[in-house]
Amino acid sequence: MEQLLPAATRRPLTCVLVDDEHLALDVLAEYCAQMPFLELKGRFHDALAAVAFLQDHPVDVVFLDIHMPRLTGLQLAQLLPAPGPRIIFTTAHANYAVQSYELPALDYLLKPISFERFVQATHRARAALSQPTATVTAATPETAPEGADEALFVRHDNRLRRVPVADILYVEGQKEYLMLYTVSGKILTLQSFRRLEELLPPGRFARIHRSYLISLRHLEYVERGRVQVQGTMLPIGETYREPFLELLRYHGRM
Repeated sequence: MEQLLPAATRRPLTCVLVDDEHLALDVLAEYCAQMPFLELKGRFHDALAAVAFLQDHPVDVVFLDIHMPRLTGLQLAQLLPAPGPRIIFTTAHANYAVQSYELPALDYLLKPISFERFVQATHRARAALSQPTATVTAATPETAPEGADEALFVRHDNRLRRVPVADILYVEGQKEYLMLYTVSGKILTLQSFRRLEELLPPGRFARIHRSYLISLRHLEYVERGRVQVQGTMLPIGETYREPFLELLRYHGRM
């Protein structure tokens, strides 16, 4: 006897793309065309036009840029009718992760977006929409302790080492390597910041400098051009200052 699949998996997932960069729209549209269970219903470089379309044409998923003129992706997400579509944020600004996590977002893709990472996000959307209750799978402060049972596996001394996310204090870039400072010590791994940010759960960490990424959970205070994390003072890079301070104000830490 043929097994019946949930309704959400028998039909394609409908989606729209919203990004003020035409090149980004082209890349995402190409990715969508390679996913047999995705049906692209529209692409918009103007956020207001996207809002008008979505008011009358509900979709399952919105791939949404954050940093856009006139109306940001965060503002657009709050204007969508309820029950709204799943939101997958696409942005070049890693410091907006906390805001996107609080909405909450289903996923957070950092540009330039790899096809592998896009596939992961779409499969996550498919799984979430197949649940009868259609609940968001991302943990929130009300549903799970921050970082509970979450861990990374990083290559260290020619083997994979498990690192609990909650134990990470901050990360320092050292050329092609990253030094992870944790509550139990230091771990040097061959990794890039971009790849690490893709692996970390959204909304828990912030890039404050080209050489430093910190855990917001372990942030103790901000003082002019530096922060303190577990007793260690770290500099705030000039290009990261305003996005970081805006993130803290939004997150209620200032």
